Amino acid sequence: MRVSDPEALSLTLKERPVEVTTLERTLTELDHVRLLNLLRRDARGDGSPHQVRAIEDVLEASALVPSREVAPDVVTMYSKVLLQDTQTGQRNTLTLCYPADAEPAVGFVSVLSPVGSALLGLRVGSMARWSTPAGDERAAEILAILFQPESSGDYAM
Repeated sequence: MRVSDPEALSLTLKERPVEVTTLERTLTELDHVRLLNLLRRDARGDGSPHQVRAIEDVLEASALVPSREVAPDVVTMYSKVLLQDTQTGQRNTLTLCYPADAEPAVGFVSVLSPVGSALLGLRVGSMARWSTPAGDERAAEILAILFQPESSGDYAM
């Protein structure tokens, strides 16, 4: 979904961010299949064993929906999200992508990265939590989804 005003999708937020567990995530059936295939060929070492396990946990526990039925407030692959860091208050825009397309310097974050696996399948208003490679605990609230392929009619991205 293209949103010119990031606050447009934030209107449904409660006063406090929602704590989300793996069980409260939603994945499209296509993202699920593609991620399973990615994990099967991860012999290249695109992700650390911990991050691969994090994605496996998400895949095992998430609700699956057809791409045409995913809610517009769910972070899917290639969604562009607006986040607010809970420690600094800084807002960042990230696009969740596959490892081959990752370019962190320009905001394209791999699903096999700590923040990528933390975001996958969450909703606007949710709190994503992850550990950095240095071991620091981080958290950010998902303020808005600025673009979601499925909401724009792209069911194969």
